[in-house]
Amino acid sequence: MSVLSAPHFHNEEAAYARLEAIVWPDGPICPHCGNCDPDRIYRIKSKSVRPGLRTCAECRKQFTVKVGTVFESSHIKLHLWFQAAHLMASSKKGISAHQLHRTLKVTYKTAWFMEHRLREAMRPIAAPAFGDGGKTVEMDETYIGGLEKNKHRNKRMPLAQGGRTKESVITLIERGGHAHSHHVTAVTGDNVAVILEAQLKDGAIFYTDDSNVYQAVKPRHRPTATVVHSAKEYVRGDVHTNTVEGYFSILKRGITGVYHHVSQKHLKRYLGEFDFRYNERSALGVEDEARADRLIRGIVGKRLTYRDSPVRRVSS
Repeated sequence: MSVLSAPHFHNEEAAYARLEAIVWPDGPICPHCGNCDPDRIYRIKSKSVRPGLRTCAECRKQFTVKVGTVFESSHIKLHLWFQAAHLMASSKKGISAHQLHRTLKVTYKTAWFMEHRLREAMRPIAAPAFGDGGKTVEMDETYIGGLEKNKHRNKRMPLAQGGRTKESVITLIERGGHAHSHHVTAVTGDNVAVILEAQLKDGAIFYTDDSNVYQAVKPRHRPTATVVHSAKEYVRGDVHTNTVEGYFSILKRGITGVYHHVSQKHLKRYLGEFDFRYNERSALGVEDEARADRLIRGIVGKRLTYRDSPVRRVSS
């Protein structure tokens, strides 16, 4: 039997029950006053009201489990949100908004916004730490976007006018563990130093390539060893950056083959999507259904409105 045959993928009442079990594992909580007394929170049962509606006897306000999540104020059926979350979580390199709008039978505009809300749910609230207990960490940078020479001359952005041909991305990966990517204005010693200060634990085994930017960081954050890519050295014993470069290969194939264009403003959300799937991958014992459940757990405490629209798109 297919996973998508589960009731919460097709029935609105079952979808609300599923979401309540995830968001309120210990019972309903009023988002307006914080009341969690089950005897003072009532479910409104009527065919004339929307599913999942409750009222709080303390503040006398109504609410559903969607309040305070990325689903708040959404008129999209909740069971469609579950379908979209499962499709995004189970796709190796993502699913385009056009594909989602054809699959769910919603408009392209709706599908685009659904995906951005779910990407926001995938992003961690706090940046994780790497290298605890002397674990091995790799760091590298890559660049997202097409070459200006490949664009139509009317769409090229000369550097003299402040245009940037590519967007810079820096990623930390712990071998056998998690990844975390950063969209930065430029790969500089200062930007790298801020990331390492916040995320690299003392005592970590830290490998990079031979970029000069690592010489500007504190001595305790400088690489344990480097591979000299400029001399065509890629592996020296245990020293390499192949793990993070393998992550970049999935990221770039997803952007090039699935999304084609990404917004400069929203690139951080695409990075969060690829980080999430890497961090919740099968190699760590997380399969599609569990990955989708973990995505849904990330909806709490996050909002994204449609006015947060792209300001510029970066061609792949």
